[in-house]
Amino acid sequence: MVDALINVFIKLSGGKPIWLGFWGGVFTTLLNSLGAILVIFIRRASNKFLDASLGFAAGVMLSASFTSLIMPGIELGGVVPVLIGIVIGSVFLEVADHLIPHMHTIIGFEGIRTKRIRAVWLFIIAITLHNMPEGLAVGVAFGSDMMRDAIVLMIAIGLQNIPEGFSVSLSAVSAGMGKGFYAALTGIRSGLVEIPLAMFGAWAVSIARPVIPYAMGFAAGAMLYVISDEIVPETHRKGHERYATFGTILGIIVMLYLDVVFG
Repeated sequence: MVDALINVFIKLSGGKPIWLGFWGGVFTTLLNSLGAILVIFIRRASNKFLDASLGFAAGVMLSASFTSLIMPGIELGGVVPVLIGIVIGSVFLEVADHLIPHMHTIIGFEGIRTKRIRAVWLFIIAITLHNMPEGLAVGVAFGSDMMRDAIVLMIAIGLQNIPEGFSVSLSAVSAGMGKGFYAALTGIRSGLVEIPLAMFGAWAVSIARPVIPYAMGFAAGAMLYVISDEIVPETHRKGHERYATFGTILGIIVMLYLDVVFG
């Protein structure tokens, strides 16, 4: 399966890193859109299911941070560049989280106060910040000439994007941001950022090989920040901590399985 996907991606991209990043971003975005569209057919889902789904996404991201970014980065450039990248990535997300106005369903408003941006866009910005590290991670992996690792990471991020996209659209319905198609569109729009960031990540590491370990650490640090600062608090505020925890464990298992079997 992985070999077949590698051949398809090489043919589509002509082997050029930036186009590898593009098609990787398209793949993950399409699966995010698939999840978002489900809200048209499934208007209700229990909070337990949603928290478990987001826990699953956190598990995939947590495992992928180590198996597809941190460990390969250490093998390429040593531990220090990767650790520096992790620090920079987490600090970058911390600064963005405090400066960019956005709205979470449970946590509420964060960032610089403003009345000029509609609530729906504040919600979309929040999920976009959440998705940024995922797109960047896929792009960095493709730009690092590690096709098998990149494909595995892309599949894993895509899989966790399905319940994530559904959760976003369902949250949009619950927050009064429209129903059916419009809520699905909210979820779709929030995932589109993964395409340009995947392209940027692939381009950046392909033209400056020495930055690869730093870039891998950066993407991993950004994802770890999202897990700890966004996903865990969101899934542990409504009394469904155990469901979220087992969802996280399942996500780790799935990512490790993909990494061992296909990597």
